Amino acid sequence: MNAGGKLIDLSSPKVMGILNITPDSFYDGGRYNSTEAALIHAEKLLTAGADILDIGAYSSRPGAADVTADEERTRLLPVIEAVTRRFPASILSIDTFRAEVARACIEAGAHIINDISGGTLDGQMFATVAELQVPYVLMHMRGTPDTMQQLTNYVDPAQDITLFFGTQIAALRQLGVRDIILDPGFGFAKTLQQNYDLLNRLEELHVHGLPILGAVSRKSMIYKKLGITPEEALNGTTVLNTLLLTKGVQILRVHDVKTAKEVIALMT
Repeated sequence: MNAGGKLIDLSSPKVMGILNITPDSFYDGGRYNSTEAALIHAEKLLTAGADILDIGAYSSRPGAADVTADEERTRLLPVIEAVTRRFPASILSIDTFRAEVARACIEAGAHIINDISGGTLDGQMFATVAELQVPYVLMHMRGTPDTMQQLTNYVDPAQDITLFFGTQIAALRQLGVRDIILDPGFGFAKTLQQNYDLLNRLEELHVHGLPILGAVSRKSMIYKKLGITPEEALNGTTVLNTLLLTKGVQILRVHDVKTAKEVIALMT
């Protein structure tokens, strides 16, 4: 996979380290929302072995404050530019569902677009990805972060998500998008049980012949099931990341890079 001239070899699993520059993300909100703090954490993630840094400035947890496109861009661009200067070999992914924000970030030096809405919240996203010719993470979600948990009525979650991906992939291919990564969107428009049903049938997504990204790190599907807090959910994250690898997932999106790298080392 070509990320701005930097090749990502997905023949072995890779780790995407999460860098949230938001004041209100569910786990690490407010910790890295200055450029210097973000740089320090970026260095920590890269030193631990992150293959990709995923930078986000819009919290997608239910009830999070809305952020305008201008504010999202204002948060992201200084961090992208600073990380690119300090760590020029790093590969940067931008977590946004807005085409204009994605374009600005790619032009500032980022390499991958990670869209939680799978193209459903901005009608210009697919055309923008096609024009920029960058890898695109296509995630499944229904509605918006505020409404998604009221939209969990599926005939068959795994089958419905597979069909959704088929439709979106066809639209992207028609526009000439080459590099697509699928993210089933654990925790997005899915009940606790649906998350685990989907996890158990995740290999069905391989029908599309595309890389799969698994993102369960410290999510509510872990801490609510166990009756703990996100801060206590590392062990559960490690267990589920291990299961994701057995299902053929090629990218693990995580808060705790060192632990994920150890899981990969033991499983491959």
